[in-house]
Amino acid sequence: MNLFGSLVIAFSMYSRVPMPQLEWTKERMKYVMCFFPLIGAVIGLLNVSVVLGCNALGFRHFGQILPVVIPILVTGGIHMDGFLDVVDARSSHKDRKKKLEILKDPHTGAFAIIGCGVYLVLYLTAFLEMRPSMVPVFCITFVITRALSGLSVVTFPMAKESGLAASFSGAAQKRAVAVVMVLYLAAAEWGIWYVGGMMPAVATLLISLLIYWYYYAMAKREFGGITGDLAGYFLQICELALVAGLAAVSHLVPL
Repeated sequence: MNLFGSLVIAFSMYSRVPMPQLEWTKERMKYVMCFFPLIGAVIGLLNVSVVLGCNALGFRHFGQILPVVIPILVTGGIHMDGFLDVVDARSSHKDRKKKLEILKDPHTGAFAIIGCGVYLVLYLTAFLEMRPSMVPVFCITFVITRALSGLSVVTFPMAKESGLAASFSGAAQKRAVAVVMVLYLAAAEWGIWYVGGMMPAVATLLISLLIYWYYYAMAKREFGGITGDLAGYFLQICELALVAGLAAVSHLVPL
């Protein structure tokens, strides 16, 4: 029951999938992050179903646009909100203390709005450049980004002692969560190799690790560690980098 409670808390916190209300007990909080990548699996299944369904019904444009917005609809925009907060903070070019204050500010700055527009245009463009055969690979990447984000929460230093990331990190059974995240990554990469071949598998692995390294270095240098907003920022830029990488691979893999 504690594991079921952990799953419910993960989906309640990081998605808009209807879940029963449960108390956030200490035991249930230990393994919440273990179920975080399953939200990525739900997003991937919805995306591939929407693409196949729209194509079968002749709604080609819906099949091209809906996969861009489905991740935001399923998550309620929680990760995009973190991305926008970090864009605002980094665009201020202030010191570490001021940047952390901006992350907590509920107001949305001009740079965040600009960043959102640019992000969505780039994401849509990259998705349209992908060959249809890459869609199953694209759908698996949502598991990879959440596995790496969850891994960072239990392994990276925290920028502050309070906040969402610090709460989940402090309550987590860190070694168990880290092992589970690595298993998710291995399973996702195997799945990509199986449905897409060696080149997409290698490309997604290298891109993910490169963005993960950048995330760690940037967060440590500019913020002193990670926060929930920074974890969301990483997830969004990693998803963008992966869809762009798959678009590039689409033009390299022979028909």
